[in-house]
Amino acid sequence: MSLHRDRRDRAGRTWRSPGVLGLLAAAALLGALGAPLAGAAAPDVPKIVDATYVGADTCKGCHEDQFKKLDATLHSRVLGQRGRTALQGHVCESCHGPGSKHLEDQANPANIIRFSKTSVQSTAQRDAVCLQCHQRGKRMFWQGSAHEGVNSCTTCHSVKSPQSAAGQLKAKDQLSLCRTCHATAVAQQWNWSHMPIREGKLQCSSCHNVHGTVTEKLIVDNSINENCYRCHLDKRGPFLWEHAPVRESCLNCHKAHGSNNIRLLRIREPRLCQQCHNENRHPSTAFPGGAGGTGFGDRRILGRSCALGHSNIHGSNHPSGFAFTR
Repeated sequence: MSLHRDRRDRAGRTWRSPGVLGLLAAAALLGALGAPLAGAAAPDVPKIVDATYVGADTCKGCHEDQFKKLDATLHSRVLGQRGRTALQGHVCESCHGPGSKHLEDQANPANIIRFSKTSVQSTAQRDAVCLQCHQRGKRMFWQGSAHEGVNSCTTCHSVKSPQSAAGQLKAKDQLSLCRTCHATAVAQQWNWSHMPIREGKLQCSSCHNVHGTVTEKLIVDNSINENCYRCHLDKRGPFLWEHAPVRESCLNCHKAHGSNNIRLLRIREPRLCQQCHNENRHPSTAFPGGAGGTGFGDRRILGRSCALGHSNIHGSNHPSGFAFTR
């Protein structure tokens, strides 16, 4: 049995369709891509042995202050009678586990699921509690992701005391929160050429899915270029004349978070271009005359840039646009 089967259409042309083995191979590939990474299986939700549910009113007898905090959050709208699952109907015990053992011995931390530093549960176990409800959509690839290895859900999110208007973050906005670990990337936002995150037009999550992806740098699209094309659609092409480094990666020339050069460039033109292009045809020596020369600046370098002549540097559809000048 072959992977392909030859077929002939009405015009007599021969084409190949996948045979049974081909379809099985494709199904196996899709299954492998959709399966979790080896060793990244979600841990079991921690269990409190022999504990039973006591109800939210019992919890409120001691933790009324926590109820007041919870009432002002999004979680209060999906727990209790408005819960969509049996688990969500248990309110406090949805996350903290059955409370009967905690009621008997409140000093024993093993009798309750806690999310603070005093918790006896591991980070992975505490995350497993959250993943009972938050395991779909953007959180599908949390297991084995870059952040999962060093953080927990409560590193960034607060269930009862959020500081942000959305996302229940522990900081007032994403930029402030991400600065905790990604100080260099956030500092680049204060360069004069930067993404409009400070102005509120974008957020870190506009380009990154912090909960995990199958792509590099946790970007939300299939590649870095596809990520950029969501805003810079005019640079996408296809073009009759392609510029190789542009097609390879936008980051070959640009710094995504911020730069002190125009248009987020890594270095100024023409030095940027001459990392690839021989400078014999367009010398970039500012004063070619040297000590014994005229001392006049080269007209091809001072106050100019390669993009002034090669204006369609991202690609050209003009029949004579091989040099990206039109």
